[in-house]
Amino acid sequence: MLKKTLQAFAAVILIWTGAAAPAMADAARDNLKIVGSSTVYPFATVVAEQFGKTSGFKTPVIESTGSGGGFKLFCAGVGVEHPDITNASRRIKPSEMDTCAANGVNEIVEVKIGYDGIVLANSRKAPPLKLTRRDMYLALARQVPDPSGAQKVVPNPYKTWKEINPALPASKIEVLGPPPTSGTRDAFVELVMEHGAESYDWIKALKKSDEKQFKAISQTVREDGAYIEAGENDNLIVQKLEANPKAAGIFGFSFLDQNVDKIQGAVVENVSPTFEAIADGSYPVSRPLFFYIKKAHVGRIPGIAEYVKEFSSEKAWGPDGYLADKGLIPMPDAERKQMAADVARMKTLAKDALK
Repeated sequence: MLKKTLQAFAAVILIWTGAAAPAMADAARDNLKIVGSSTVYPFATVVAEQFGKTSGFKTPVIESTGSGGGFKLFCAGVGVEHPDITNASRRIKPSEMDTCAANGVNEIVEVKIGYDGIVLANSRKAPPLKLTRRDMYLALARQVPDPSGAQKVVPNPYKTWKEINPALPASKIEVLGPPPTSGTRDAFVELVMEHGAESYDWIKALKKSDEKQFKAISQTVREDGAYIEAGENDNLIVQKLEANPKAAGIFGFSFLDQNVDKIQGAVVENVSPTFEAIADGSYPVSRPLFFYIKKAHVGRIPGIAEYVKEFSSEKAWGPDGYLADKGLIPMPDAERKQMAADVARMKTLAKDALK
């Protein structure tokens, strides 16, 4: 009895460490498992559907967990019970790579797929918003500079947009947005909140003199009802904006692009969120999108290399590809060509590259 128990335990260890490749290949899962970003989810879903129709492999199962949630699942270990790929609307963090390594996920392939803009949108039933990043920071930060002009922060006193900027409507500040696990939330904090905070010279100076205080001022979102966490379902935010024309919502450009009959994106610092403005870099709130491959699963879970080949094909992510039709902003030609070459040979990501 003891001998059989030890043999079973040894078999489990072999599978978890990846030392028993044939056992894993013959395991109970014969389709890809993908988790991660709600922003990348629509693009991954389109590729998965195309892949399932044309490749002879089963259509991958994709779950929208948010970028942070995806990395948590992806980095939990090697084996059929763990995801093969995680989508992300931000780059993996060094701390997440450390978690992966601690759990035996030692080789990770990074795939940059293109670019996306983050928009603050409202219903077409309401007037369009014209904002600066300072306006958005003042609307959504937990603490803001004292309106009296003193170089200190106070709990956010602003209830309406007009209180922040007389040119804005007198409507209540009510913004539906992603939770802390979302890469879109991370990117919004970095590209909008921090930039808005840095428009005050004394706060910008804190970045060097007191980084902890700077982060507390620039990165913390208010929790008094003005900002409403709406989960990882961006389509739900669109529906809520339709129902409440006075509210605004934060999500990726692709959701705006697919719902232009219902919602409109705010003009940010005199630039509208358009495909062209994001592609040429003039729209100030844009970021790259990624997915990450667990190399230990390649060749063991059927179809990973083939799915990645489909995703990185010109017919998918090229300027005239079907992902551009869904709102993905393609990478420049040279960058796209290099990325496709790196992916084809499953080039792994070095932690030093994240610095």
